Amino acid sequence: MRYQFTPGAERALAAAARWTSGNDCDALEPAELLLGLLDEVECRAARMLAAKGIHAPLVQAQWPELKVRAGQPANRIRTFSDQLASSLEAAVMRLADHPRPLVLATEHLLLALVSHKHEVSSWLARHGFAAEEMACEIDRLYGLAAGPLPLGASEQAGQRTSQGGGEPAAHDESAPPDPAASIYERPRVARILDAAANRAREALRVIEDYARFALDDAGLTSQIKQLRHAISQTLSALVPRQALAARDTEADVGTGLTAASESRRADLESVLTANFKRLEEALRSLEEYGKLLDPALAEQCKQWRYRTYTLHRAVVLAGRTHARPDLPRLCVLVDGGLSEAAFAERIEALLAAGVRLLQLRDKTLDDRALLARARTARSLTRAAAALLIINDRADLAALVNADGVHVGQHDLAVSEARAMVSVSGSALVGVSTHSLEQARQAEADGADYIGVGPTFASNTKRFEPGELQGVELLRAVAAEIHLPAFAIGGIDRGNLPQVLAAGFSRVAVSGAVAQAAHPASAAAELLEMLGTRARNNE
Repeated sequence: MRYQFTPGAERALAAAARWTSGNDCDALEPAELLLGLLDEVECRAARMLAAKGIHAPLVQAQWPELKVRAGQPANRIRTFSDQLASSLEAAVMRLADHPRPLVLATEHLLLALVSHKHEVSSWLARHGFAAEEMACEIDRLYGLAAGPLPLGASEQAGQRTSQGGGEPAAHDESAPPDPAASIYERPRVARILDAAANRAREALRVIEDYARFALDDAGLTSQIKQLRHAISQTLSALVPRQALAARDTEADVGTGLTAASESRRADLESVLTANFKRLEEALRSLEEYGKLLDPALAEQCKQWRYRTYTLHRAVVLAGRTHARPDLPRLCVLVDGGLSEAAFAERIEALLAAGVRLLQLRDKTLDDRALLARARTARSLTRAAAALLIINDRADLAALVNADGVHVGQHDLAVSEARAMVSVSGSALVGVSTHSLEQARQAEADGADYIGVGPTFASNTKRFEPGELQGVELLRAVAAEIHLPAFAIGGIDRGNLPQVLAAGFSRVAVSGAVAQAAHPASAAAELLEMLGTRARNNE
């Protein structure tokens, strides 16, 4: 192929190759390329099309013969039809002043679609695309033509005229002057903003890769990606187009300055931390220098910086949770029993049956009796290498050096509970959640695991109408949340297959064991059912 393409353009061409116009020709047609550009949603061409209201359904409605090509190999780039080849030749002629070798990006492919006469170019013209205007726009993007800096909010208001023509809006003498760099400072400001914007985007990509590939966390990956898209789109307005012309990497005095700490990273978390710091510093630089061009967008950079602080904490905590040994699949909730002896006997039987995670939950015992039960459970679980969680009472969990505390939506916050059990070093903090939003919040707060439900009606706890969440909530959480998650509420051997099918491999039970004729046998049966399933939500 005679042309060279950027990676983004190659992805768009590969996406276009998946479409067919229904003819017998294997060559790529203009309408198919248009859909390919729209498929690469982050590219500049897709943003240009979206700005004029062009999206894939609109294209498919215009050309209903376009269908997905069956059996198309991934990443295959087809040869160009005569119409498309002529379009590319016309676009290359319009780019005569661009440095060689010319590497075509998505905006160049879009320019090709409007540069040669055919059905697609005529349709794009009706939607506001003109070849000459687009070529000039690309020249400015690449620093090959002069163009005005983006106006600040008040400058735009000052130049806005009334509908149908008229005088400019009156100047508000009481308003403070709009800060703006002088004509002599703007190239230097542009260079600073360009460098800071690049640092922010690069850091976000590194962070996104960590959440996506190291954590396999769909929820955090989505949050980071949304932030990266928002920053990229908004900074295209904040960073002047002259930034590319002002860019001078070869003469940058900072490229040769490297600290010794930059050459090595100790582990994955150190890579993550370094790039969050880079992102936060870049946003601060964008905020301060952005005030010289557009205070409103500079304020947006500040809000992103605050959002980044919260996201930093959530991703680091998720990474630390990910590094923990797997939590057991079965958590059995136990109350204090009728006596200390009966309680100890029940704990020993459950541990002998293979239970390795117990949660002590009792709302009726006084503090001294509950503390005594907790000490007994701690002694027995430690001897069996099992985990003990105390429900609600972070103070008692700390006193007996339990493995963690579990809190509800109206109990202590995660940070408060963690502060109280910090004497236990790596003590776990779990949270009961009853919606996807609460699960997301628990993850952002740094919980080590969550309970999700209530799923089914329970004999041990009464729920009001509308409180039961069913397996639908389990599916939603399993699809997005990376934290270890236990399905809660009315789970027994009869409905456990529904829980497993929803993507959960961990359950917390109470009545299914406590009310069974033989509690230890009931627990063993649940363990067997859980052990035979593929590991999900881990």
